[in-house]
Amino acid sequence: MEPLRIDVPTPSRHYAITIGNGTLEQLTSTLDAAAAPRRRFVVSSPTVWKLHGERFAAATSAEPILVPDGERYKQLATVARVYDALIRANADRASTLITFGGGVIGDLAGFAAASYLRGIALVHVPTTLLAQVDSAIGGKVGVNHPLGKNLIGAFYQPLAVIVDPSVLGTLVRREFRAGLYEVIKYGMTSSPSLFARIGQSRKKIFAKDPDTLAAIIGESCRIKADVVAADEKEAGLRRILNFGHTAGHALEAVTKYRRFRHGEAVAYGMLVAAELAVARGILADDHRQSLASLIASLGPLPAVADLEVGPIVEAMQHDKKMVAGTLHFVLPTTIGATTIVNDVSTDEIRRALESVGLKKG
Repeated sequence: MEPLRIDVPTPSRHYAITIGNGTLEQLTSTLDAAAAPRRRFVVSSPTVWKLHGERFAAATSAEPILVPDGERYKQLATVARVYDALIRANADRASTLITFGGGVIGDLAGFAAASYLRGIALVHVPTTLLAQVDSAIGGKVGVNHPLGKNLIGAFYQPLAVIVDPSVLGTLVRREFRAGLYEVIKYGMTSSPSLFARIGQSRKKIFAKDPDTLAAIIGESCRIKADVVAADEKEAGLRRILNFGHTAGHALEAVTKYRRFRHGEAVAYGMLVAAELAVARGILADDHRQSLASLIASLGPLPAVADLEVGPIVEAMQHDKKMVAGTLHFVLPTTIGATTIVNDVSTDEIRRALESVGLKKG
């Protein structure tokens, strides 16, 4: 099957997402076609490099820059390790930084590319489902702060995004599920057919059937590409992609990025947003139930019964979606559509958090 190409025409850069089994074997030609400078450095994690590093042999002769993976390592100290390696290698502005890993690797190494020498060429080769459908696309790069998720970062578009679904064969089931929650997000915000397909094709998805995976990855990428092309820097439409992320980011921050995979926290965030929407009368309860049932059908989420509502609400006050001191919340109005509101009260948020299982406090 020929690789699928999806264009992302943003004001700052026009680039392509290439999706297909075997695209890693064509990595060098794809990089050349994207005019990526030939001094090429790859940032990865020890785990990903051990599993798939040999597939990079033809693309670069430089030693890989290996950094730890996981949200708790998505911080400036880890970015400094990338800077150190680039400086030791005398990397200049005619260099390309290739990220090879999940969303954390893409975000932190992408931030290094955006800021090293005030910007060098960047290419994403995502290896998790979540990164393939979401974080590698759109130019958001950055790191976390103890007080909040992704508070330090930039918009910095890559030269290319190269997606090879075959690498998902080594992904553990929990990480794979975490990516599926982001696919559900796209269904809820933009595509009832994608939402339905996840439930209908669940067995094939978990069996990692190539055609089934290519279809859901492709549609997710198209949705994000369209949104990013219309609103590169989140001035309006792009905010819908934050569905589930307001409460989700707060859950991650309060638990110090150790309990939840990002997609799991987003799953809880979507449930919270749906509860808010039903309470406001803008979402039918059967649509909330459909969302909850689809999330539950993918497997168990980490427990939240021991978490108090108060610290979660407090963490939301540090969310990057605060504008002039007001929190903007993305709420679903039906499966496939959302609205953005800026008048959600603390009491509403508390009730919604309690409805999904958190305790009063």
